[in-house]
Amino acid sequence: MAVRLNKKVLCFIDEFGTAGTAPFHLGAVFVLASEAGRIDKCFSDLLEANVNEVHAANMSDGYLQGLLHRLWNEAPQDRIILLNQKFAMQDGDPPILYAQAVVETVKIGLKRFRTVLGQNTIANIDVITDVNHHNDHPAFQTELDRARHDDGRFKGVNRIARLDSAASRLLQLADVVAYARKWIVAEDLNAQGLRDRFGIELL
Repeated sequence: MAVRLNKKVLCFIDEFGTAGTAPFHLGAVFVLASEAGRIDKCFSDLLEANVNEVHAANMSDGYLQGLLHRLWNEAPQDRIILLNQKFAMQDGDPPILYAQAVVETVKIGLKRFRTVLGQNTIANIDVITDVNHHNDHPAFQTELDRARHDDGRFKGVNRIARLDSAASRLLQLADVVAYARKWIVAEDLNAQGLRDRFGIELL
């Protein structure tokens, strides 16, 4: 039982927009560490050989929708959770608001990831975010350290890493997941369509 409880979960998070303003969405990809390489390769194999970094804001909606649809058809759908969470405009220090958004998204994602593990306790989580001026601020780390000690399921997080998204295809996937809510705003799709076609759950 101890081995099962120690299965490492990776959560990749990227954003669309700016914390405290509208629109602000987080995209999150939850996978088992042991399967991250497989899903990374699945995503990478769908890209043209000359694609260095997937950055959703610089790509056409049609291309991105086709990419996500093919990924969802080829990925192990019962082993990955894709979430897009929208946050309202609010006053406050943007690095702290960003950190609070990360905590809320991770907690919800871990609750849903219990179905993947087939257990209620998840206590071995690493969170990886795309480095930016909010999550590279000391106040961001202070807020996350507080949550790791005091805030429910987030206490299962071992570490928080900040990477340039160019170094991780799964961070690039999280960027596309964050961006995908734009298609609802543009009335191209509804929430059911995002879930059925791309596996993205809206929060």
